[in-house]
Amino acid sequence: MSSPPLPSETSGYRLICLIIASALFMETLDATVLATALPTLARDFGVRPPAVSVAVTAYLLALAVFIPVSGYMADRYGARKVFASAIGLFVAGSLACALAPALDWMALARFAQGIGGAMMLPVGRLVMLRVVPKKDLVNAASWMMMPGLLGTILGPPLGGFIVALAHWRMIFWINVPTGIIALWFVLRHIPDVRSDDVPRFDWLGFMLAGGALAGLMVGAELAGPVHALRAAVTPLAAGMALGMIYFIHARNHPAPLLDFTLLRVQTFRLSWIAGSLTRLIQGAQPFLLSLMLQYGFGYSAAKTGTITLATALGSVAMKGLAGRVLRRLGYRRGLIVMGLLGTLTYGACGFFTPAWPHWAILLVLVAAGFFLSFSFTAYNTIAYEGIAHDDMSKATSFYTTFQQVTLSLGVCFAATSLQLSMLWRGVERPDLPDFALAFWIVAGVSFLAIFPNWRFAHDAGAEMTGEGTGVGGD
Repeated sequence: MSSPPLPSETSGYRLICLIIASALFMETLDATVLATALPTLARDFGVRPPAVSVAVTAYLLALAVFIPVSGYMADRYGARKVFASAIGLFVAGSLACALAPALDWMALARFAQGIGGAMMLPVGRLVMLRVVPKKDLVNAASWMMMPGLLGTILGPPLGGFIVALAHWRMIFWINVPTGIIALWFVLRHIPDVRSDDVPRFDWLGFMLAGGALAGLMVGAELAGPVHALRAAVTPLAAGMALGMIYFIHARNHPAPLLDFTLLRVQTFRLSWIAGSLTRLIQGAQPFLLSLMLQYGFGYSAAKTGTITLATALGSVAMKGLAGRVLRRLGYRRGLIVMGLLGTLTYGACGFFTPAWPHWAILLVLVAAGFFLSFSFTAYNTIAYEGIAHDDMSKATSFYTTFQQVTLSLGVCFAATSLQLSMLWRGVERPDLPDFALAFWIVAGVSFLAIFPNWRFAHDAGAEMTGEGTGVGGD
């Protein structure tokens, strides 16, 4: 393995994190902007509105298949080269989307974008973990994630502005100059970390893991519309079956793509379990809240989009404070306290009614985003405390893969909860009681994260908060 950078080389970690964040900003902005333009795409391509969901599904499919490969690619070809190639492919896919004459062309271009997107976040995170000293890791993670949150905030209003005043193709054209600038900075400033001893590629594992993750991701996407829940059963079942086969394969392979032996490290295992439970609510909340405000409150899509931005604003507000809170509370206590407050505030969304004043709704949503943003920053750093330097690429691929899957499964879980409530009440259209029950079910499951959080060592992450040496694993 190439040696870690010297301290003098890591003094500019903020620049490295901002370069990585620029790619993440481009990726999140593209995803949120496109959602507002889907009806316009359907009109211009002459298809029914549900058909354009293939533009979303193709991207998710590419993410599912290629995220597990990211660690191997970074070790084999070098992080700088892979990161730069990912940005180049994302920009090329954006250009193809902007020029797409038909929906099938758009789907292929979005798949290419997804391959680039699959490499950007895990490889960028790998670079951060290898060049940033542990004592600066929390601040670095906050610097890296802030632009991504800004992309989520700016996406919906920017998409509406572009569709109303220009053309939906401009959504993809804006990625071209952003990507070119990011590519220049990557080639100039990102270190080329890589491994000197790369095992042979696990082709069977790639096919099994890719099929399993594709089934889970596509199933979760199909489960988004309440009326389409039955269509999600087949891909979800296929995904789980292939996942079980892959698990058996991974146990007998010397270098699997997704290495479950990493779960022997206590901090990684607890962060993976607790983070997955918490991310269910992160994936479910935008889906449930948007439908509740439109079906239950009768709000327009524009008004709904404005209200749902409050959660992202709360997340941004916490990013600058996460390091201070961790130094004061520590990882274990901070995750327990902030996770509990975040789950309770998200669960409070089930009490919303049209009689609530807007300021009260916004306050609850800002608080929910604020508390759980802390949890995600903490999980994304403490997970790697006990991971050996040589295993960082495997760990980032593993963690990022399941991070993406649980976010998507959160939508599926929310849709299932909503559908069960409607069946129990015997109604065809969801109403406030159905949304309330779905919010409380999801919040109840996410509340279970308190148990793995409780099992973190009292001094877990101490080295990252500047208080000594943390505990690495079992």
